[in-house]
Amino acid sequence: MEWQNAFAPLSLSTQDPLPELALAHLTSWGAINMVGQDKKSYLQGQVTCDVVTLAEDQSTFGAHCDAKGKVWSAFRLFHHNDGYAMLQPKSAIDAELVELKKYAIFSKVEITQSQDIVLGLVGQNAIQFIDTITESRGDVRPFPGGTAVMVDQQRWLLMLSEESAQQLCSSISAPLVDEALWTRLDIEAALPVLGAEQQTEHIPQALNLQAIGGISFTKGCYTGQETVARAKYRGINKRAMYMVKGSISTDIQLGEEIERAVGENWRSAGTLLTHYQFADGQAIGLVVLPNNLEADTPLRLKSQPENIWSIEALPYSLNDDE
Repeated sequence: MEWQNAFAPLSLSTQDPLPELALAHLTSWGAINMVGQDKKSYLQGQVTCDVVTLAEDQSTFGAHCDAKGKVWSAFRLFHHNDGYAMLQPKSAIDAELVELKKYAIFSKVEITQSQDIVLGLVGQNAIQFIDTITESRGDVRPFPGGTAVMVDQQRWLLMLSEESAQQLCSSISAPLVDEALWTRLDIEAALPVLGAEQQTEHIPQALNLQAIGGISFTKGCYTGQETVARAKYRGINKRAMYMVKGSISTDIQLGEEIERAVGENWRSAGTLLTHYQFADGQAIGLVVLPNNLEADTPLRLKSQPENIWSIEALPYSLNDDE
Protein backbone atom coordinates (compact mmCIF):
# COMPACT_ATOMS: atom_id res chain seq x y z
CA MET A 1 0.00 0.00 0.00
CA GLU A 2 2.87 2.36 -0.66
CA TRP A 3 0.70 4.54 -2.89
CA GLN A 4 -1.33 5.55 0.17
CA ASN A 5 1.77 7.12 1.73
CA ALA A 6 2.10 9.59 -1.15
CA PHE A 7 -0.59 11.95 0.21
CA ALA A 8 0.91 14.90 2.09
CA PRO A 9 -0.50 17.81 4.11
CA LEU A 10 -1.16 21.00 2.15
CA SER A 11 -0.62 24.05 4.33
CA LEU A 12 -2.81 27.00 3.32
CA SER A 13 -3.43 30.36 4.95
CA THR A 14 -6.78 32.12 4.76
CA GLN A 15 -5.42 34.17 1.82
CA ASP A 16 -3.92 31.36 -0.27
CA PRO A 17 -5.74 30.27 -3.44
CA LEU A 18 -6.85 26.70 -3.92
CA PRO A 19 -4.74 24.53 -6.24
CA GLU A 20 -6.09 24.26 -9.78
CA LEU A 21 -6.22 20.51 -9.28
CA ALA A 22 -5.45 18.25 -6.31
CA LEU A 23 -6.35 14.72 -5.31
CA ALA A 24 -7.13 13.98 -1.66
CA HIS A 25 -7.30 10.62 0.08
CA LEU A 26 -10.42 10.71 2.26
CA THR A 27 -9.22 8.23 4.86
CA SER A 28 -11.93 8.99 7.44
CA TRP A 29 -14.76 8.40 4.95
CA GLY A 30 -16.34 5.12 3.95
CA ALA A 31 -19.62 3.77 2.66
CA ILE A 32 -22.31 1.20 3.18
CA ASN A 33 -23.27 -0.69 0.03
CA MET A 34 -26.76 -2.04 -0.57
CA VAL A 35 -27.58 -4.49 -3.36
CA GLY A 36 -30.37 -6.94 -4.08
CA GLN A 37 -33.83 -7.12 -5.59
CA ASP A 38 -35.49 -5.15 -2.76
CA LYS A 39 -32.74 -2.57 -2.24
CA LYS A 40 -34.84 0.39 -3.37
CA SER A 41 -37.99 -0.43 -1.41
CA TYR A 42 -36.07 -1.44 1.71
CA LEU A 43 -33.98 1.71 1.80
CA GLN A 44 -37.01 3.86 1.01
CA GLY A 45 -38.61 2.67 4.24
CA GLN A 46 -35.53 3.43 6.32
CA VAL A 47 -34.22 6.89 5.39
CA THR A 48 -35.38 10.51 5.15
CA CYS A 49 -34.60 11.07 1.47
CA ASP A 50 -36.67 9.83 -1.48
CA VAL A 51 -34.83 6.81 -2.86
CA VAL A 52 -37.52 5.92 -5.39
CA THR A 53 -37.12 9.14 -7.38
CA LEU A 54 -33.30 9.23 -7.25
CA ALA A 55 -32.04 9.17 -10.83
CA GLU A 56 -28.97 7.11 -11.66
CA ASP A 57 -27.00 10.24 -12.56
CA GLN A 58 -27.89 12.14 -9.36
CA SER A 59 -26.95 11.99 -5.67
CA THR A 60 -28.81 13.15 -2.58
CA PHE A 61 -28.17 13.73 1.08
CA GLY A 62 -30.18 11.78 3.61
CA ALA A 63 -30.35 10.52 7.17
CA HIS A 64 -31.17 7.26 8.90
CA CYS A 65 -32.86 7.78 12.26
CA ASP A 66 -33.91 5.81 15.29
CA ALA A 67 -37.56 5.56 16.30
CA LYS A 68 -37.31 8.89 18.13
CA GLY A 69 -36.02 10.67 15.03
CA LYS A 70 -32.42 10.93 16.24
CA VAL A 71 -29.80 10.44 13.54
CA TRP A 72 -27.68 7.30 13.29
CA SER A 73 -26.18 8.34 9.98
CA ALA A 74 -26.04 11.43 7.77
CA PHE A 75 -24.94 10.35 4.31
CA ARG A 76 -24.67 11.08 0.60
CA LEU A 77 -26.60 8.47 -1.39
CA PHE A 78 -25.87 7.52 -5.01
CA HIS A 79 -26.01 4.58 -7.38
CA HIS A 80 -22.78 2.58 -7.26
CA ASN A 81 -21.94 -0.63 -9.10
CA ASP A 82 -25.12 -2.75 -8.95
CA GLY A 83 -26.73 -0.98 -6.01
CA TYR A 84 -26.50 2.03 -3.74
CA ALA A 85 -23.67 3.58 -1.74
CA MET A 86 -24.27 5.59 1.43
CA LEU A 87 -21.13 7.68 1.92
CA GLN A 88 -20.48 8.75 5.53
CA PRO A 89 -17.75 9.02 8.16
CA LYS A 90 -16.17 5.61 8.81
CA SER A 91 -16.59 6.01 12.55
CA ALA A 92 -20.39 5.94 12.18
CA ILE A 93 -20.55 2.80 10.06
CA ASP A 94 -20.31 0.05 12.69
CA ALA A 95 -23.36 1.20 14.63
CA GLU A 96 -25.20 2.26 11.48
CA LEU A 97 -24.75 -1.15 9.88
CA VAL A 98 -26.39 -2.85 12.86
CA GLU A 99 -29.36 -0.49 12.77
CA LEU A 100 -29.77 -0.57 9.00
CA LYS A 101 -29.76 -4.38 8.94
CA LYS A 102 -32.40 -4.81 11.65
CA TYR A 103 -35.24 -5.71 9.32
CA ALA A 104 -33.25 -6.82 6.28
CA ILE A 105 -34.01 -10.49 6.99
CA PHE A 106 -37.48 -9.90 5.58
CA SER A 107 -36.19 -8.45 2.28
CA LYS A 108 -34.01 -9.59 -0.60
CA VAL A 109 -31.21 -7.18 0.15
CA GLU A 110 -27.53 -7.40 1.09
CA ILE A 111 -26.04 -4.63 3.25
CA THR A 112 -22.27 -4.47 3.71
CA GLN A 113 -19.47 -2.06 4.49
CA SER A 114 -17.75 -1.03 1.28
CA GLN A 115 -14.10 -1.94 0.77
CA ASP A 116 -13.67 0.77 -1.87
CA ILE A 117 -11.22 3.63 -1.58
CA VAL A 118 -12.66 7.16 -1.29
CA LEU A 119 -10.77 9.99 -3.03
CA GLY A 120 -11.66 13.65 -3.51
CA LEU A 121 -10.77 15.69 -6.58
CA VAL A 122 -10.50 19.43 -5.91
CA GLY A 123 -9.92 22.50 -8.09
CA GLN A 124 -11.19 24.45 -11.06
CA ASN A 125 -9.81 21.79 -13.41
CA ALA A 126 -11.59 18.93 -11.65
CA ILE A 127 -14.44 18.71 -14.16
CA GLN A 128 -12.02 18.64 -17.08
CA PHE A 129 -10.22 15.70 -15.53
CA ILE A 130 -13.44 13.84 -14.76
CA ASP A 131 -14.52 14.28 -18.39
CA THR A 132 -11.39 12.42 -19.47
CA ILE A 133 -12.12 9.31 -17.38
CA THR A 134 -15.90 9.10 -17.76
CA GLU A 135 -18.18 8.83 -20.78
CA SER A 136 -21.40 10.05 -19.22
CA ARG A 137 -22.02 13.69 -18.29
CA GLY A 138 -24.32 13.50 -15.28
CA ASP A 139 -23.61 14.37 -11.65
CA VAL A 140 -22.99 10.66 -10.90
CA ARG A 141 -20.85 8.83 -13.44
CA PRO A 142 -19.77 5.20 -13.48
CA PHE A 143 -16.33 4.51 -14.87
CA PRO A 144 -14.09 1.43 -14.97
CA GLY A 145 -13.32 0.56 -11.37
CA GLY A 146 -15.66 2.97 -9.63
CA THR A 147 -18.05 5.91 -9.54
CA ALA A 148 -17.51 9.68 -9.74
CA VAL A 149 -19.94 11.96 -7.86
CA MET A 150 -20.11 15.73 -8.29
CA VAL A 151 -20.15 17.67 -5.01
CA ASP A 152 -19.96 21.15 -6.55
CA GLN A 153 -18.33 22.92 -9.49
CA GLN A 154 -14.85 22.38 -8.06
CA ARG A 155 -15.19 19.02 -6.30
CA TRP A 156 -15.81 15.40 -7.23
CA LEU A 157 -15.93 12.33 -5.02
CA LEU A 158 -14.38 9.14 -6.38
CA MET A 159 -15.33 5.77 -4.93
CA LEU A 160 -13.21 3.09 -6.55
CA SER A 161 -11.41 -0.19 -6.11
CA GLU A 162 -7.95 -0.15 -4.60
CA GLU A 163 -6.41 -1.20 -7.91
CA SER A 164 -8.15 1.66 -9.73
CA ALA A 165 -7.19 4.11 -6.97
CA GLN A 166 -3.56 3.12 -7.22
CA GLN A 167 -3.60 3.54 -11.00
CA LEU A 168 -5.25 6.94 -10.74
CA CYS A 169 -2.79 8.20 -8.14
CA SER A 170 0.20 7.14 -10.22
CA SER A 171 -1.10 8.71 -13.43
CA ILE A 172 -2.67 12.01 -12.38
CA SER A 173 -0.66 15.20 -12.84
CA ALA A 174 -1.75 16.88 -9.63
CA PRO A 175 -0.51 17.07 -6.05
CA LEU A 176 -1.66 14.27 -3.73
CA VAL A 177 -2.88 15.82 -0.48
CA ASP A 178 -4.39 14.58 2.77
CA GLU A 179 -8.10 15.01 3.49
CA ALA A 180 -7.78 18.28 5.43
CA LEU A 181 -8.36 20.33 2.27
CA TRP A 182 -11.56 18.39 1.57
CA THR A 183 -12.68 18.91 5.16
CA ARG A 184 -12.18 22.65 4.79
CA LEU A 185 -14.36 22.80 1.70
CA ASP A 186 -17.06 20.66 3.33
CA ILE A 187 -17.12 23.10 6.25
CA GLU A 188 -17.32 26.14 3.97
CA ALA A 189 -20.22 24.46 2.15
CA ALA A 190 -21.77 23.61 5.57
CA LEU A 191 -22.33 19.98 4.61
CA PRO A 192 -23.43 17.79 7.53
CA VAL A 193 -20.98 15.35 9.06
CA LEU A 194 -21.90 12.96 11.85
CA GLY A 195 -19.32 10.70 13.47
CA ALA A 196 -19.76 8.05 16.13
CA GLU A 197 -19.42 10.61 18.94
CA GLN A 198 -22.74 12.31 18.11
CA GLN A 199 -24.88 9.47 16.80
CA THR A 200 -28.49 9.68 18.12
CA GLU A 201 -27.83 13.18 19.49
CA HIS A 202 -29.60 15.25 16.82
CA ILE A 203 -32.70 15.15 14.64
CA PRO A 204 -32.06 15.66 10.89
CA GLN A 205 -33.11 19.31 10.91
CA ALA A 206 -30.45 20.10 13.53
CA LEU A 207 -27.92 19.05 10.88
CA ASN A 208 -29.63 21.25 8.25
CA LEU A 209 -30.59 18.27 6.10
CA GLN A 210 -33.90 19.89 5.16
CA ALA A 211 -31.99 22.83 3.67
CA ILE A 212 -29.90 20.71 1.30
CA GLY A 213 -32.57 18.34 -0.02
CA GLY A 214 -31.92 15.54 2.46
CA ILE A 215 -35.50 15.18 3.74
CA SER A 216 -38.59 14.36 1.70
CA PHE A 217 -41.83 15.41 3.39
CA THR A 218 -43.97 13.75 0.73
CA LYS A 219 -42.58 10.19 0.62
CA GLY A 220 -44.02 7.26 2.55
CA CYS A 221 -43.25 6.17 6.08
CA TYR A 222 -39.74 5.64 7.42
CA THR A 223 -38.19 5.18 10.84
CA GLY A 224 -38.42 8.38 12.88
CA GLN A 225 -40.71 10.13 10.41
CA GLU A 226 -43.18 11.34 13.05
CA THR A 227 -40.51 13.36 14.86
CA VAL A 228 -39.06 14.74 11.63
CA ALA A 229 -42.48 15.85 10.40
CA ARG A 230 -43.39 17.36 13.76
CA ALA A 231 -40.17 19.38 13.72
CA LYS A 232 -41.24 20.92 10.41
CA TYR A 233 -44.95 21.45 10.90
CA ARG A 234 -45.03 22.24 14.60
CA GLY A 235 -41.71 24.06 14.84
CA ILE A 236 -40.33 21.92 17.66
CA ASN A 237 -36.73 21.93 16.39
CA LYS A 238 -34.61 24.34 18.42
CA ARG A 239 -31.17 23.67 16.93
CA ALA A 240 -29.28 24.07 13.66
CA MET A 241 -25.77 23.50 12.34
CA TYR A 242 -23.58 26.57 11.89
CA MET A 243 -20.14 27.36 10.59
CA VAL A 244 -17.97 29.07 13.19
CA LYS A 245 -14.60 30.79 12.86
CA GLY A 246 -11.92 32.15 15.13
CA SER A 247 -8.28 32.34 16.13
CA ILE A 248 -6.44 29.51 17.83
CA SER A 249 -3.41 29.47 20.11
CA THR A 250 -2.74 25.72 19.83
CA ASP A 251 -4.04 22.81 17.78
CA ILE A 252 -7.65 21.91 18.49
CA GLN A 253 -9.21 18.46 18.72
CA LEU A 254 -12.36 16.93 17.32
CA GLY A 255 -15.22 17.32 19.77
CA GLU A 256 -13.89 20.51 21.38
CA GLU A 257 -16.58 22.23 23.44
CA ILE A 258 -17.92 25.56 22.19
CA GLU A 259 -19.20 28.11 24.70
CA ARG A 260 -21.46 31.12 24.06
CA ALA A 261 -21.58 34.41 25.87
CA VAL A 262 -24.55 34.92 28.19
CA GLY A 263 -24.20 38.42 29.57
CA GLU A 264 -20.84 38.46 31.34
CA ASN A 265 -20.81 34.68 31.70
CA TRP A 266 -20.19 31.76 29.35
CA ARG A 267 -22.39 28.72 28.84
CA SER A 268 -21.83 25.49 26.93
CA ALA A 269 -23.38 25.68 23.46
CA GLY A 270 -22.24 22.55 21.58
CA THR A 271 -19.25 20.55 20.38
CA LEU A 272 -17.35 20.73 17.11
CA LEU A 273 -18.50 18.18 14.56
CA THR A 274 -15.45 18.85 12.42
CA HIS A 275 -12.82 21.58 12.00
CA TYR A 276 -9.99 22.87 9.81
CA GLN A 277 -6.91 24.84 10.85
CA PHE A 278 -5.37 27.41 8.50
CA ALA A 279 -1.64 28.08 8.48
CA ASP A 280 -2.08 31.62 9.83
CA GLY A 281 -3.64 30.82 13.20
CA GLN A 282 -7.28 30.78 12.10
CA ALA A 283 -9.72 27.88 12.23
CA ILE A 284 -13.22 27.05 11.08
CA GLY A 285 -15.65 24.35 12.16
CA LEU A 286 -19.21 23.10 12.18
CA VAL A 287 -21.24 22.94 15.37
CA VAL A 288 -24.90 22.40 16.26
CA LEU A 289 -26.13 25.43 18.21
CA PRO A 290 -29.47 26.78 19.46
CA ASN A 291 -31.15 28.23 16.37
CA ASN A 292 -32.33 31.33 18.21
CA LEU A 293 -28.84 32.70 18.87
CA GLU A 294 -28.19 36.19 17.60
CA ALA A 295 -25.80 36.16 14.65
CA ASP A 296 -23.31 38.32 16.54
CA THR A 297 -23.24 36.14 19.69
CA PRO A 298 -19.60 35.78 20.82
CA LEU A 299 -18.32 32.20 20.98
CA ARG A 300 -15.12 30.61 22.21
CA LEU A 301 -13.45 27.26 22.59
CA LYS A 302 -13.66 26.17 26.21
CA SER A 303 -10.03 25.02 25.99
CA GLN A 304 -8.88 28.38 24.57
CA PRO A 305 -11.01 31.05 26.29
CA GLU A 306 -8.66 33.85 25.22
CA ASN A 307 -9.84 33.66 21.58
CA ILE A 308 -13.28 34.87 20.55
CA TRP A 309 -15.04 33.06 17.72
CA SER A 310 -17.99 34.12 15.58
CA ILE A 311 -20.91 32.56 13.73
CA GLU A 312 -20.41 32.76 9.95
CA ALA A 313 -23.11 33.09 7.30
CA LEU A 314 -24.35 29.80 5.85
CA PRO A 315 -24.19 29.28 2.06
CA TYR A 316 -27.88 28.29 2.04
CA SER A 317 -31.09 29.33 3.77
CA LEU A 318 -32.63 27.58 6.79
CA ASN A 319 -35.97 29.23 6.05
CA ASP A 320 -38.47 26.63 4.80
CA ASP A 321 -40.10 29.25 2.62
CA GLU A 322 -36.97 30.01 0.60
